[in-house]
Amino acid sequence: MSAAARPFLPANTQNSPALSLVPPLSSAPQAHRQGGWREGDPAGERRFADLGGLTLENGDFLPHVRLAYETWGTLNEDRSNAILILHALTGDAHVCGSGGEATPGQSTAGWWNEVVGPGCAIDTTQHFVVGVNVLGGCQGSTGPSSSSIDGLEWGSRFPLLTTRDQVNAEALLADHLGIECWHTVIGASLGGQRAYEWAVSYPERLERLIIVASSARASAEQAAWAHTQIQAITLDPSWQGGDYYASGEAPTRGLALARQIAHTTYRAPEELAARFGNEAQQGENPLVGGRLAIASYLDYHGEKLVRRFDAGSYVALCRTMITHDVGRGRGGLERALGRVRAETLVIGVDSDRLFYPQEVRACAQVIPGAHYVEITSACGHDGFLIESDQVSDAICRFYANAALND
Repeated sequence: MSAAARPFLPANTQNSPALSLVPPLSSAPQAHRQGGWREGDPAGERRFADLGGLTLENGDFLPHVRLAYETWGTLNEDRSNAILILHALTGDAHVCGSGGEATPGQSTAGWWNEVVGPGCAIDTTQHFVVGVNVLGGCQGSTGPSSSSIDGLEWGSRFPLLTTRDQVNAEALLADHLGIECWHTVIGASLGGQRAYEWAVSYPERLERLIIVASSARASAEQAAWAHTQIQAITLDPSWQGGDYYASGEAPTRGLALARQIAHTTYRAPEELAARFGNEAQQGENPLVGGRLAIASYLDYHGEKLVRRFDAGSYVALCRTMITHDVGRGRGGLERALGRVRAETLVIGVDSDRLFYPQEVRACAQVIPGAHYVEITSACGHDGFLIESDQVSDAICRFYANAALND
């Protein structure tokens, strides 16, 4: 095997002691079994594709890649109606569900039910829709909590992934499904970064590209936010160097804090001011150590995430976001985006302070013939999930214009 594909195989390593630099959060959940799907849990609607080994961008070799995915609709005879949907940081393959409630094996009822489904903008009666859990994730795809070839969790031995690696794995899934060219690749937030990489790495394998609240390269500010979230987790004493899986103590305090940092960037300051102001949480007095209402709100979202997500995957995916750059090794961002052949729609959110609309628009302006739409929301980055009517309208108009041009 060449040095460019050196194997990334398990090795016996000693856990390095975690530095106790983060004071305990009084309201953070106690350390317990980490969240995320594990082998033996109910599969729900998941399907699994074992795709063999994958040489990574940094030269490491991941000897076994499994991707969890879900499908809706029927693939037509010429396989021309397949749509790939790529989720955000803590999302999963369960794009839409039935009944509006979580079911065994599924931590949510579906994260885009109003946009994807029968009669929706992404119409599952007309298209074969594929949702995939990202490589490095914790909802059935290979990630830090997965078993390596020695039967133990990867933990600290899991290699550093890039967006390009994740997309190369998804291209193997497309091969597995017999899909040579996607009708559309759609990605939102972190998923939008992968969608950009799809359009640049495999321009001949998608006809249409839809980007929602995302960018083609991580900004310094986005990298800074990701870095602080990584630090919140890795400085939790229960992180144990990333090898906490067999200990019974997961770094849930650090993960909860990371989520609180992230969630603050997902919402708009005006919305937070209107909802919470500087008011005390009901029944608590900040003058004697109680919380403000905004603190209670963030604590809730931190606690909610640790029940369904793994800290190791959170760190792995944040590191992926930090290194995201479709122009790396391709002559820069503008030259790389100039390779996009797909008819493209880019959607920004006017109040987004994670992927600022001017940055989202700038990417669209570089892609030949791209259409840019900016939706209005009081809710910041999360507007891509909340303003489903506006997102659906933009997608429907895009498809209508594409049909006129066919």
